[in-house]
Amino acid sequence: MKITKDTVVTVEYTLSDTLGNLIEEGQEPMVYLHGGYENTLPKIEEALDGQAVGFDDVIQVEPEDAFGDYDAELVKIEDRSRLPSPIEVGMQFEGTPEESEDGDSIIFTVTEIAEDKVVLDGNHPLAGIALRFALKVVDVRAATAEEIAHGHVHGEHGHHHDEDDEDGEFRTVHLH
Repeated sequence: MKITKDTVVTVEYTLSDTLGNLIEEGQEPMVYLHGGYENTLPKIEEALDGQAVGFDDVIQVEPEDAFGDYDAELVKIEDRSRLPSPIEVGMQFEGTPEESEDGDSIIFTVTEIAEDKVVLDGNHPLAGIALRFALKVVDVRAATAEEIAHGHVHGEHGHHHDEDDEDGEFRTVHLH
């Protein structure tokens, strides 16, 4: 079966930078609904469209087609007292930057902690990096009507509706 709109694709992958440094080796294959449902990067869908089981290739995705360019404006220094305690590097908070015209919130990651200041970075960890995806298609099947209606894969490695999507890891913090 060829990969076309409304097929469920199972892909084994590794992700590295353009120098070959491994960023992520998928412990589980990526399983997604193909056809513009925004379940994976558009460049990955473009590379896999029309392919079949056994397709094996490496594609390069530039920052603008992946996680965007790095934006120094998204790095904030906050008083430690404005954030929950205890706090440690790697923690994430949902916040709305004051300069946000649309009021959309973004996820900030704690990247550094000084005595009374905390550095928060709203950039995706892979922003500004060209990425190489080694992709190997291991399965293609027709999507169910329910998967198409919901816009994502159900079942093993897919979305489960009985899961609690509220993991409580993020807190809303208004950033200045």
